[in-house]
Amino acid sequence: MTDDVLYYYVLKHLEDNPRMTQRQLAEVLGVSLGKTNYMIQSLLDVGWLKLGKFKRSNNKMGYAYLLTPKGLADKAKVVKKFLDRKRDEYKRLASEIDALELEILETQK
Repeated sequence: MTDDVLYYYVLKHLEDNPRMTQRQLAEVLGVSLGKTNYMIQSLLDVGWLKLGKFKRSNNKMGYAYLLTPKGLADKAKVVKKFLDRKRDEYKRLASEIDALELEILETQK
C-alpha cells in the first residue's frame, strides 16, 4: 500500500472512530505502530488532524483524533486522487481480462 492510500485510510478510520488508538489503527491498517505514529504525527503537523481530550473514566483522560476543517477539505482531494487511481487500475484490469478471455477463445478454436 502506498503512503497516499495509507493516509486516506488513516483519515477515513479516524473520521469514523476518532477515539481509535494508534495501536488499534495500526492493526486495522496492517502496518507497524511506528509507521502509524509517524503518519498521525504528519497529519497533526500539517493541520489535518487535531488531538482532543475526552473523559474515559473517573481517573483517566483519553484522546480523540479529530479532522480539522482543512483536514476534511484535503481528505476530499485525497479521496478523488484515490478514486482516480482505482478507476485507472480497474480499466487496466478490465483490458487484461478481455485480452485473456480472447486468448482463451483463440486457443479453443
